[in-house]
Amino acid sequence: MSDGPLVRTPLYDEHVALGGRIVDFHGFELPIWYSSISEEHVATRTGAGLFDVSHMGLFRFKGADVRGWLQTLATQRVTAVTPGRCAYTHFMDNDGHIIDDMIFAVTSEDEILGVPNASMIAVMHQWLSEHLPEDGSVTLEDLSDETAILALQGPQAKDVLSAVLGEGAHVGRFRWSPLDGAALGISGYIQGTGYTGEAGYEILVPNGDAAPLWRALIEAGATPVGLGARDTLRLEKGFLLSGVDFLWPSLATTEAEAFLARDSWETNVPFGWGFDHDHPGAEKMRNHGDDEARWWGVRYLEKGPLPRPGKPVTDLDGAPIGQLTSGAPAPSLDNVGIGIGYIAGVREGDEVMVQASPRKAVRAVVVRPPFV
Repeated sequence: MSDGPLVRTPLYDEHVALGGRIVDFHGFELPIWYSSISEEHVATRTGAGLFDVSHMGLFRFKGADVRGWLQTLATQRVTAVTPGRCAYTHFMDNDGHIIDDMIFAVTSEDEILGVPNASMIAVMHQWLSEHLPEDGSVTLEDLSDETAILALQGPQAKDVLSAVLGEGAHVGRFRWSPLDGAALGISGYIQGTGYTGEAGYEILVPNGDAAPLWRALIEAGATPVGLGARDTLRLEKGFLLSGVDFLWPSLATTEAEAFLARDSWETNVPFGWGFDHDHPGAEKMRNHGDDEARWWGVRYLEKGPLPRPGKPVTDLDGAPIGQLTSGAPAPSLDNVGIGIGYIAGVREGDEVMVQASPRKAVRAVVVRPPFV
């Protein structure tokens, strides 16, 4: 919950009109669902789901060597990302702890657009600003307040997008394009990224274009989806959630939150680790041992209380080996329990126990997500 006044995205009235159940999400009033989590989850996996992610931020970096500069701070090898492409990266502090993760698009040789997480906009803006070149050769502009972001995801996303914005609006996976000249007079950007594991798009537009675009996409067949299904969709694909699966220790206020202080090696992410270039935290990543805790998934092998964040993971003899950071029933898998977290000394296929309640430990198998 937020202590300050709640912020409404440009699509707030659209959510209310559709009967969305509004909740406080990191200080933003957003729908957790419209019909149900399971219905909206399945609609995204089988059709086209539409999400309001305008709480996310938008940064613009500009400068002649903007890719080289960003690479000095990011785990991703930014200089290898060519104009028109997007990539994922972590940013770590000097002690090797992840501050935040971000999808960024190289729009030209001298410009990059990045989307920081909602609760981390101010933190990341300060961190990045502190590391700008002293000569002013790279600039940082925060476009968050003036930009709305709609995510259209699912196997029918391309058909829905083409019906509304024309076939020329389509971009491939992890590619970027301006929307100049698109139908409806919509301007802005589109990129082939998303948080569901499905093919689809994130569409970044001026606030005034958000509601007309939202309505047109729904009329073309998209299903509005709330935060609840967004979370189960990302969990099934094993996508980390900033602040839940990792947290910058400077923001931690409890022992449970301190557990989430992690580096990129510990998250076991198969790309963007940054072993081959220097950046904050690189040396820490290079000095881990194979028996240390890393991020894994677990899938229930029997019925029992559902896996939830903070639940301990033990070996079959009951010895503690880790803890879940996210967990839920998986709608795409007949609601079998799945979870992700940090577990030591395991391999894919090992069996473990999830202490799902004080009275019940549930047998589970270690997997490398995605689960579906």
